[in-house]
Amino acid sequence: MKLLITQGRVIDPANGFDAVADLALADGVVLARGAIPAGFTPERTIDARGCLVLPGLVDLAARLREPGYEHEGMLASELAAAVAGGVTRLVCPPDTDPVLDEPGLVEMLCDRARKQQRARLSPLGAITRGLAGEVLTEMVALTEAGCIGFGQADVPLTNTQVMQRALQYAATFGYTLWLHPQDPGLGKGVAASGALAMRLGVPGVPVAAETIAIFTLLELMRSSGARVHLCRLSSAAGVALVRAAKREGLPLSCDVSINSLHLCDVDIGYFDTRAHLCPPLRQSRDREALSAALADGTIDALVSDHTPVDNDAKMKPFAQSEPGASGIELLLPLALQWGQTSGAGLGRAIEVVTAAPAQLLDGNAGPRGLAPGARADICIADPARDWLVNAAALRSQSKHTPFAGQVMQARARLTLVDGRIVYEAQ
Repeated sequence: MKLLITQGRVIDPANGFDAVADLALADGVVLARGAIPAGFTPERTIDARGCLVLPGLVDLAARLREPGYEHEGMLASELAAAVAGGVTRLVCPPDTDPVLDEPGLVEMLCDRARKQQRARLSPLGAITRGLAGEVLTEMVALTEAGCIGFGQADVPLTNTQVMQRALQYAATFGYTLWLHPQDPGLGKGVAASGALAMRLGVPGVPVAAETIAIFTLLELMRSSGARVHLCRLSSAAGVALVRAAKREGLPLSCDVSINSLHLCDVDIGYFDTRAHLCPPLRQSRDREALSAALADGTIDALVSDHTPVDNDAKMKPFAQSEPGASGIELLLPLALQWGQTSGAGLGRAIEVVTAAPAQLLDGNAGPRGLAPGARADICIADPARDWLVNAAALRSQSKHTPFAGQVMQARARLTLVDGRIVYEAQ
């Protein structure tokens, strides 16, 4: 299909482009940007005047809950929520049921996602069979089946020797391990250690749970040479360790969730289970350090940490409730809000949800962003549209979010994947 997008502000961080321009799309790719080829006859022209024309958002942390947890979410509902938020590609962890530890399971999931014809799915394979932390999976076979890296989701690897072997295996083949840095012994609480957790009488998770895990990983990275992506950094102390490791030249990347970037422990209020998250919300000084690190590039990407949870699991007492929240439809407005309030700017806000995560997944392979020849994965967003986060109106099967009732600015108006319109606001 041939499409012409006119008069939008095209912001393409991967190629340093920011100007009002036209985009011509044909055969699923960007045909031209700016000057449209003579004789190009579009089947549809989209007037994007007053809108931002962006590369499709890339979300590095989104659970889809299928297979195994269909009562909390399904491919159809969660991929529909993704494209409604302007997300055209997402990474899902391997903690499905069964776990993504066999090539056949990965191929089945990817095939079912393709049939939805919405966002593009990039699964992580399990590092160990059943996430049990004992026997390594066949990473080569899982890669051939479609995995873009390997992780343990939120299940820690308690055996350091198994972790070392996994890093050595990954380094041999150039794979990246995606790891949530949390010490298993110290990370059993439900809120960040501090005055609030003490006042509420709930078990806390100290900052040391994150820093000890990062220390261990850095030592093993130095000996193995493996690449590691740290998922959902949550503390100022963790930021300091990552900054030093990057300065040292270690092949390390990391992300932060919209929850940790915009909220802190006081947002738990009176046992609000919507704010029961993993990692737990920490103090405001940690939030400020995370914001500064995202702005200066120490933290590479911003993620939704989309984790659908059903009503029964959230209606329990805070400490017994299931951690998680829906967030994929909020990634774009919260990124733009952060760019404005932090002073990082619009360009950096868009970069951390488009070019930066895409770079982590693909490197410099082929045309990127909105350059001619690149895949026509595009989000057209209205930056001036105010909307209230009505939990019941979320497209995700799960309606639980700590941002419910807040007014957001900016929303996806139209989303394209491979040049096909997969979402259009009414």
